[in-house]
Amino acid sequence: MSKEKVVLEVGSVAPSFELLDEAGQKHKLSDYKGKKVIIFCYPAAMTPGCTTQACDFRDSIEPLKEAGYVVLGLSPDKPEKLKNFIERDNLNFTLLSDPDKTTLEAYGAYGDKSLYGRISRGVIRSTFVIDYEGKIEHALYNVKATGHVSRVRSLLEV
Repeated sequence: MSKEKVVLEVGSVAPSFELLDEAGQKHKLSDYKGKKVIIFCYPAAMTPGCTTQACDFRDSIEPLKEAGYVVLGLSPDKPEKLKNFIERDNLNFTLLSDPDKTTLEAYGAYGDKSLYGRISRGVIRSTFVIDYEGKIEHALYNVKATGHVSRVRSLLEV
């Protein structure tokens, strides 16, 4: 039996986390208080769709930074794989490791999903924009890898 689906609402407090990055350094959401944060959740490093999405964020990082956003990628991959992903694709933002999927579940980005009529459990490609106060500004679920970053930039007017 699956757990009840979490869906974050605009204005709700973003779930806190403490996760390791690609270098094994700890990151907490509270470390980013006073900053605007974009967290994009993706299924697996170095897969075609996830690479497309990550490279789109890489290529859009300057306007996002200029607008005051910090970009964080989040997946169940271990730090070593994340490090390889960053090196292989010259990614210019932090990737966070959530191997037990606790944070992904707290954000509603892990659970039952349907693909070609079949239900499976996995990462639900999602993006969250968190404001200076640590509240959800946008919660985008079931996003497509291609074209998603353009949609986020348009939404944020960046």
